[in-house]
Amino acid sequence: MKTQKIAVITGGSRGLGRSMVTALAEKGINVVFTYHTNAQAAQDVINTVKNWTDVKAVALPLNVENTASFTDFEQSLRSVLNAEFKRSSFDFLVNNAGVGINKPIEQLTEVDFDRMVSIHAKAPYFLTKTLLDLIEDEGRIINISSGLTRFALPGFSAYAMMKSAIEVFTRYLALELKDRKIRVNTVAPGAIETDFGDGLVRDNQPLNEHIAGQTALGRVGQADDIGGVISTLLSKESGWINGQRIEVSGGIHL
Repeated sequence: MKTQKIAVITGGSRGLGRSMVTALAEKGINVVFTYHTNAQAAQDVINTVKNWTDVKAVALPLNVENTASFTDFEQSLRSVLNAEFKRSSFDFLVNNAGVGINKPIEQLTEVDFDRMVSIHAKAPYFLTKTLLDLIEDEGRIINISSGLTRFALPGFSAYAMMKSAIEVFTRYLALELKDRKIRVNTVAPGAIETDFGDGLVRDNQPLNEHIAGQTALGRVGQADDIGGVISTLLSKESGWINGQRIEVSGGIHL
């Protein structure tokens, strides 16, 4: 019997991450996903995945700001892989966990800036490094960036700077992992209606309409617009895509 693939997704209990988990489950891929504090939200995702009886989702707590915890997380992941899937490795890593911030430079503090560094630059770098030995050769890594690295909106300078760093990291990682044939790509979502950034796009109707008016497809994105792209990029058919930035924004600011 063919071994089922396993994906590890950070920040999988809500928003884009939740959509990624369910989209992969629909494709028959098992998922280990992380959550920060909301264990009930994580359990809700697990219950949803149970609708597909041939796959399994497992949730592990992780605070990506705390890089000192990554070694313990690796050990927990090893235990889960063995106990739940009879595996000692996994196939796909999606660095998705993050938070938004919308402050102009006059208001942004050094604490704010350092938090963006920790969550959006330092965490994906060092979590990937920690888990590299567990990723199968010919596996995949996807780093989540943002459309804000291509176009600018006031108040997102610190967030966009860190996402730009992730895009550079993707290219270098694709090159450095070439001997293992691990494909590494960036997915850059546009504005999405979720609770990200305190629901800024979802709950601010004038902003929502403004963004929709700047988008070729005439609306802002939904979480499921992104989950499906992730499952596509992790498919066998997408194996020749490597080291690329793929924007998923409905055609904003063309």
